[in-house]
Amino acid sequence: MINFNVPTKEEVSQKNQAIFDNLKNKIGFVPNLYATIAYNDNALEDYLNLQNRKSTLSTKEREVINLVVSQVNDCRYCQSAHTAIGKMNGFTDDQILEIREGSASFDSKLDALARFVKDITVSRTHPSAEVVEELFEAGYSKANLVDIIFVIGDKFISNLINGVTNIPIDFPEAPVLETVQE
Repeated sequence: MINFNVPTKEEVSQKNQAIFDNLKNKIGFVPNLYATIAYNDNALEDYLNLQNRKSTLSTKEREVINLVVSQVNDCRYCQSAHTAIGKMNGFTDDQILEIREGSASFDSKLDALARFVKDITVSRTHPSAEVVEELFEAGYSKANLVDIIFVIGDKFISNLINGVTNIPIDFPEAPVLETVQE
């Protein structure tokens, strides 16, 4: 596996340097994933716009999606980042581990979401009719479905970037689980 160097602020475009400054002000540092995306002059801004778009989903729901997709795709960087973010959004360590496995027994609506996300990610775009029906029965709408798919796509982008670049994890490392693909 090739290891990419994470670019420093001085190694990216002025446009991305301004984004780095913004990230430092908002979250205290520039995550290695974002810095790596900044190899491209436009991609970091585009990616952050995708991540920060208005959504019908709560932050907890988005974290369920991020955790499940990152586990299925075996992205250690994103598993670690979203474990930290999941904790900031009120999930316990045990809940995060369960979510990563593709369920959420502690909340029936989040459980339907986790099961759907696991199924569509494992099947690579062809979820079973059963998990789609369960998603709608749990209270998700067609608008929510579109947002769920957008978040899955967002997470696939970061999982792919990490899979190719093997950038160092700059979050507390998440516990290793067996992959959840079936």
